[in-house]
Amino acid sequence: MNLDPDALEYIASLTGETPRQPELWAEALTHGSMGEARNYERLEFLGDRVLGLAIAELLHERGRMDEGTLSQRLNALVSGRSCAAVAREIGLPTHLRLGKQARDDGGHDSDNILGDVMEALLGALFIERGYEPARDLVRRLWADLIATGKGEQKHPKAALQEWAAGSKRKPPLYTVLAREGPDHAASFTVSVAIKGVGEAQAIGSSKQEAETQAAKAFMKEFG
Repeated sequence: MNLDPDALEYIASLTGETPRQPELWAEALTHGSMGEARNYERLEFLGDRVLGLAIAELLHERGRMDEGTLSQRLNALVSGRSCAAVAREIGLPTHLRLGKQARDDGGHDSDNILGDVMEALLGALFIERGYEPARDLVRRLWADLIATGKGEQKHPKAALQEWAAGSKRKPPLYTVLAREGPDHAASFTVSVAIKGVGEAQAIGSSKQEAETQAAKAFMKEFG
């Protein structure tokens, strides 16, 4: 598995140093559709954790946000959509190694693929040079997203949806458990659950309010 000259130059420009293990970076850029023995999946697994730690460390440094807000911002910043946005910003799509079918299916512009490869590059950098260079790259590449306040002051339901996606969980499921009282003074009890995580309940004067309060309760307990 070789890294072509253009990709070699690209990685050197991105990281500030010529790759010491070109085959490692080639692996990070390789999609499973290439049919090669190694692809980005294992490096993506590692890079996901490196990214999460680097962003968590940065957010912790930036102020006294409570745990729920920290979790909300973290999951927004490490989501597949955010990783894909960073990948596009740095010109990563042109260096992906995709098989014909993946290319024909638009893989160069897939949020899923771009996000995974972005994390795989962080995993490769961590293996080759350690945590600090990987952390410094994250701080540089994610600076604009952090500056724009991504993940701040979201509606509780939107925040929970984003948290679930960032945690690679199924979407929240809302269920009306009870409706009581007359129309002019109704009371709704709603639960929200995420499979494999847990469930929270809340009461509101409308279904929408109860769902909002349930989302808040869920984030407080599990976020």
